[in-house]
Amino acid sequence: MKALIIDDERLARKELINLLEEHNSIEIIGEAVNVDEAYDMINRLSPDLLFLDIQMPGKTGFQLLEMLDSTPNVIFTTAYDEYAIKAFDVNALDYLLKPIQPERLADSLGKLSNIEDKKGEPDSLSKLGLQDQVFVKDGDKCWFVSLSNVRLFESDGNYIKVYFDNFKPMIHKSLNALDEKLDHRSFFRASRKHIVNLNWVEGIEPWFNGGLMVKLKGGDKVEVSRRQAAKFKEKMSL
Repeated sequence: MKALIIDDERLARKELINLLEEHNSIEIIGEAVNVDEAYDMINRLSPDLLFLDIQMPGKTGFQLLEMLDSTPNVIFTTAYDEYAIKAFDVNALDYLLKPIQPERLADSLGKLSNIEDKKGEPDSLSKLGLQDQVFVKDGDKCWFVSLSNVRLFESDGNYIKVYFDNFKPMIHKSLNALDEKLDHRSFFRASRKHIVNLNWVEGIEPWFNGGLMVKLKGGDKVEVSRRQAAKFKEKMSL
């Protein structure tokens, strides 16, 4: 598994590298000292796992995750415990306090191994697909909706707008967490703000900076980011 270490402290990076020498399944493909450097390396190297510090000069680790269209597995490594709740709100795999203890690191990598094992299970057993129905509640209004009728999910702050029929209710959930639950054969993460139902795609056209503009049945339009455009073309081609 390809891992990227993101930490502005050289000694902290070195200590973590030494600890990871005991884990042959982890291949360290790079080190970044700030968010901008990490963002570039993630786009170039496509790591499977980030060991991510939170407090760094310029931008925080949380801000880095907000910049990404799709997020690798994340293990936070930090000297501060006050960010733990927020870390799990962004679907982090684990939260390790410095100095990192070998036993805690092993526990974290064990969680990662379990996730990878589950990826081998059929999507029908572990993911929500078009045949599933979900309960949506927005204030006093409730719906029991077939996912085949949901054409689009749109992130709006700490909420997700769910597009189906003529309704657009809001649910309190992160788009990253939802993306983990959906069957990727039917739903595609178009950008950091949108997940589209591929069955609703009606047209595609080139867009700015190498991206795409996707038109859905019913008239909604969604921009596919440059980073996701190649994956989208591959998924929609024979």
